[in-house]
Amino acid sequence: MRRYAKRLAQKVAKLSNEQVESLLDMVLEENETLDAVMESLSTGLLICDKSGNLLLTNKTAERLLPFNATRVSIAEQRGQTTPVWNIIADSDISAFLRSVYDKPRNQTSEEFTLETAGGSVRIIVVTALPLVQKKRVVGTLIQIEDVTDARNQQTLLRRMESLASLTNLAASVAHEIKNPLGAISIHIQLIQKALKKARAGDGMLPDRKFVENYLDVVNEEIDRLNKIIVDFLFAVRPIQAKLEPVNPNEIINSLMEFMKPEFDKAKVELKLELLDKPPNLMLDVALFKQVIINLAQNAVAAMKNGGILGINTQIKNDHFILSVADTGEGMDEQTCSRIFEPYFTTKANGTGLGLTMVYKIIKESAGEIDVRSFPGEGTIFTISLPVPQKERRSIEYDGELKN
Repeated sequence: MRRYAKRLAQKVAKLSNEQVESLLDMVLEENETLDAVMESLSTGLLICDKSGNLLLTNKTAERLLPFNATRVSIAEQRGQTTPVWNIIADSDISAFLRSVYDKPRNQTSEEFTLETAGGSVRIIVVTALPLVQKKRVVGTLIQIEDVTDARNQQTLLRRMESLASLTNLAASVAHEIKNPLGAISIHIQLIQKALKKARAGDGMLPDRKFVENYLDVVNEEIDRLNKIIVDFLFAVRPIQAKLEPVNPNEIINSLMEFMKPEFDKAKVELKLELLDKPPNLMLDVALFKQVIINLAQNAVAAMKNGGILGINTQIKNDHFILSVADTGEGMDEQTCSRIFEPYFTTKANGTGLGLTMVYKIIKESAGEIDVRSFPGEGTIFTISLPVPQKERRSIEYDGELKN
């Protein structure tokens, strides 16, 4: 329809009055359709010219964004020389929109938290894109998306996942507790039988060493029970993460230097391939150190005759990717599928909680962790952590990341 109308418009001088009226009707109908599409979108849209002046909005944008003006006043300001950031009530969003024009780039976005008139909190993401017409940038297209429900759903899924993990953990603890309780019960029964036999006979108590041996076993099993409970509480207690912007390179480099004697003793060669200028990540330094140490020690344990430990970092799709790879004995598919389960371990003296805690810490940091292993070849743990919005813009502006 649009191409047909364009061809007719090129011949407007040769058209009859009826044909001109028909052409105008077609244009009006198409404009009404486009307006209907704009107003029906669940994503808010602001269309601005190259100077930031507001040309067009839709209802969703006016509902999601806090404007200084009413809808009528907003309509009046379209096409005027008032930049869009001057009619936004929220100072953070206004500053972001101003920065879009101060430092032009292909695409940039930022997340904001707004409080509604009813007191509820909404999370919106504002994204600025160049508006291109005839291969020229003629303005800016600003998208506004309400991600509150999506974030709440993610939180709910994370809680359900934690509950499922807790259920499995409780079942494992119950199984672990049964063994020491059984040993305690048996040895107490043996002591009771010995005492009963002594009272029924000459009244002489059993040899002291005989009784103490049984009591030593009871005490050992009580200590074992206590350790199980301590480990359980450690695994289920909510992580009190103190997130702060940190340079991951500094943490990784310091830990690798600290662990170098351990690597040398195990004949493990360390290969680091880290980003030259990594973005700052929102992490708890102590917990992130725990993740790196655990993965590195697992890798060393898997390379009984020495090998190579490779640690690599990169940026991909607005995420910081950390890979920890070893050339050890590897794992089969069944073992890989259970590696993060509480109390599951392939080590003779392992607790089975190390990788559970790694998994939990990464999840609490809004990240993901994945494992791939090849029997006889080695294992690769891959951690994906979101890059904060401000860091994304910094990377894009410096030209180090091209989406």
